[in-house]
Amino acid sequence: MTTLKRTPAPPPPPAPAAGPVVRARGVTMAYGDLDVLHGIDLDIHRGEVFALLGPNGAGKTTTVEILEGFRRRSAGEVGVLGVDPERGDDAWRARIGLVLQSWRDHRRWRVAELLTHFATYYPDPRDPDELLALVGLADQAGRQVERLSGGRRRRLDVALGIVGRPELLFLDEPTTGFDPEARHEFHLLVERLAEDEGVTVLLTTHDLVEAERLADRIAMLVGGRIRACGTPAELARRAAARAEVRWTAEDGTQRRERTEDPSRLVWELHRDADGPIAGLEVRRPTLEDTYLHMVHRDKDGTDGAAGGEARTV
Repeated sequence: MTTLKRTPAPPPPPAPAAGPVVRARGVTMAYGDLDVLHGIDLDIHRGEVFALLGPNGAGKTTTVEILEGFRRRSAGEVGVLGVDPERGDDAWRARIGLVLQSWRDHRRWRVAELLTHFATYYPDPRDPDELLALVGLADQAGRQVERLSGGRRRRLDVALGIVGRPELLFLDEPTTGFDPEARHEFHLLVERLAEDEGVTVLLTTHDLVEAERLADRIAMLVGGRIRACGTPAELARRAAARAEVRWTAEDGTQRRERTEDPSRLVWELHRDADGPIAGLEVRRPTLEDTYLHMVHRDKDGTDGAAGGEARTV
């Protein structure tokens, strides 16, 4: 009688970390005498798309590199998937995906070969053919990487970032140089990963439209500090810029007034008017108003109340 040797079952995947997927408290970073980060606090929850928005030089890349384990922080506490990134091992790294801002290696590989090669580094990779279809590169499988257009190369970057089925995906300025069609398709892909597969996404960008389109929550990082954090609508309501009410007076004059209480002003206009109010329009603060206010305040050297908001991310 021949005894068949049973192949041992693969180890089960690690249980999801309790609490936030990303947690940072009091994170600082200094290069010599230059302070880059001034006490960053962050909580990013499982399955959400979180955007880190800020101008060039705000500290976005430094913050992300600390979370990815590529840069050692000066002070503070960090947990990513329940692990301090400075002590993350190969098993931890297999649970995160990276799409860097600029990646030009492996130029002579063919697309499908490169993706198949990368899949060998992970315990439970996606099927390369299915992944190529997911990112819209099935018809480019045999093409050399160096012959891909910029948009298609970016899709390949995403495929390489998610081939290992990451729980957390870092996207650093993902659509720089995209044409409008490629940008739209990329946004649909990110939404699919978050909504259908529960991938947590940390997006760094200075593109207001992209942040508002994709993100469940946005943190505004200016001058190494998180000045505000919330949904796009919440951030717009926090803008120091007041709402603007426009209307046409009875004498035909175009009128406008800025107010912190536009509903009350509209009510007063209706109360005092003899009939309908012509050209009535209320323009409320936008995400752009909030962003520009934060940036200008930083340039002016003022701090104000947002320093307190930075502790409630």
